[in-house]
Amino acid sequence: MAFIPLISLVLGFLPGFAWLIFYVKEEETHPEPRWLILFAFAAGIAFGLIAVVFEGLVTTAASGFGISEFSIAALGIFALIEETMKFSAAYLVIGKSRIARDPVDLMIYLIVAALGFATLENVGALTTFLLTAHGATTSSFVASFAEALSLRFVGATLLHSLTSGIVGYHWALGVLRGKVKRYLTMGLVIAAVLHAFFNLLILNYGSFTYALIFLTLLGFFVLSDFEKLKATPEQVE
Repeated sequence: MAFIPLISLVLGFLPGFAWLIFYVKEEETHPEPRWLILFAFAAGIAFGLIAVVFEGLVTTAASGFGISEFSIAALGIFALIEETMKFSAAYLVIGKSRIARDPVDLMIYLIVAALGFATLENVGALTTFLLTAHGATTSSFVASFAEALSLRFVGATLLHSLTSGIVGYHWALGVLRGKVKRYLTMGLVIAAVLHAFFNLLILNYGSFTYALIFLTLLGFFVLSDFEKLKATPEQVE
């Protein structure tokens, strides 16, 4: 049992770092300071811990009113908390910085913070799985573990980065158009709704097929947003 924390850390960080390399290498218009990228990633992890506290309070309150934590209302609140925490992590890193100058930089750093956030979730989810699956047969354990890992890698980690990409896109639009609060609020609401919808697909259908189709469609929109911001001649001030 002593090896479980190490395995959870290694496999929990793997999806986040894999997607981090993809976004930073493929989607940037110019290299960003590595220390700032790592800071954003670490901030995402830290704000993930804060989200756990808030979600625990919501779960307790919902239970007191006889509301299931898997209800649509609860899932919506959880999603909004997580999207807000990921934005807060990115804002802590570059909100007042003049290093991130291009509009797409806001999107990049928010996605990086989201990957840190998702990494914390991955470690927690895999640790829970390993601690509760010790009585399973070898074949069922391997199958269940592969499914859990793929769900974290392709599902939750990608979801967090895509919804945060949407928030980052609206944040950049708000800065460019001088209406940050309006566009940022819009982005957070849209991201929270999409986030909650993804969770509903997983809970109601079990199969990952519908969720994967949803993520694929969402990914096209986010990549389109990247291209729009790259083509924006104005710089973020």
